[in-house]
Amino acid sequence: MTEHPGRARTPDASERDTADDERREDTPEKPDPSEATLLEQMGGVSGLLYSSLPVVVFVLANAMFGLTVAIWSALGSAVAITVVRVVRKEPVQPAISGFLGVAIAAFIAYNTGSAKGFFLFGIWTSLVYFAVLAGSVVVRWPLAGVVWSYLNGNGMAWRQDKPSRRGYDIATLALAAVFAARFVVQRWLYDEDLTGWLAFAKIAMGYPLYGLALLVVVWAVRRSDRRLKQLIEPSVETDEEIEARLRAKYAQPPTSEAGGQ
Repeated sequence: MTEHPGRARTPDASERDTADDERREDTPEKPDPSEATLLEQMGGVSGLLYSSLPVVVFVLANAMFGLTVAIWSALGSAVAITVVRVVRKEPVQPAISGFLGVAIAAFIAYNTGSAKGFFLFGIWTSLVYFAVLAGSVVVRWPLAGVVWSYLNGNGMAWRQDKPSRRGYDIATLALAAVFAARFVVQRWLYDEDLTGWLAFAKIAMGYPLYGLALLVVVWAVRRSDRRLKQLIEPSVETDEEIEARLRAKYAQPPTSEAGGQ
C-alpha cells in the first residue's frame, strides 16, 4: 500500500517552524546578565579608581605631611568620591561602603599611631571573608550561588542539582582563595613594616584579583542557568527527533498493512 508523504510532510514542516521559532525567541530575548550584574556590585569600571584613590592619597600624604594629615586626606577623598557619584547619578552604595571602610581604617591608624594601622582592618576583614566563604562550601550553601540567587530572585533550585552546586562550590572557593592570598601577603608586609608595598598590594590584590575570581563566578552562573533551564523547561526537539516521532506516528498504519501482505 502506498504511503502518503503529504500527510507526514505537512506537520513535519510546521513542527520544525515552531521549533525554530522557539529557538529564535529563546536566544536573543534574555541575554545572560551575570557579567553586568557582577560589575555593578563591584561599582563598575570606575570602582577600581574610586577604591584606590583614598589609599594612594593616604600613603602620599603620610610621606609628605605625617599621619594626621594623611588620615584627614584619606577621609576627604572618600567624601569627594561619594559626592561625585551622587552628582553623576551613579550607584552610591559602593561609595558609601568605601567611605565606611576608609573611616574605620583611619580610626585604627589614629589609635595605633602608625600608618600601617590604616591597612589592619582590611587585612583581618580578608581573613573573615575567607572563613565565611570556605565555611559556606563545607555546609553546602556556597555563597557565590546564594548571593547570586538573592540578587536576581532566581530561588535556590540550583541546590538540588549537584553539577550546579559543584560549580558554585568552585566559584566560592575561587573567591575564598583571593581573600586568603590577601591576608597572607598583606599580613606579612604589615609585620615587616613595609607600608608602601602594603599600599601597592592592597590595590593590586583588590579589584584586579577580585575580577579574576568573578570570571569563575560568571562561569558557574552560566553553567547553572543552562542546566536549570534544561531541567525545568521542556526541551526543544531537534529536527531529527521531530522527524523520528512523526515517522513513528504516520508510518505505523502502512507498516502493519505491509506486514499482512
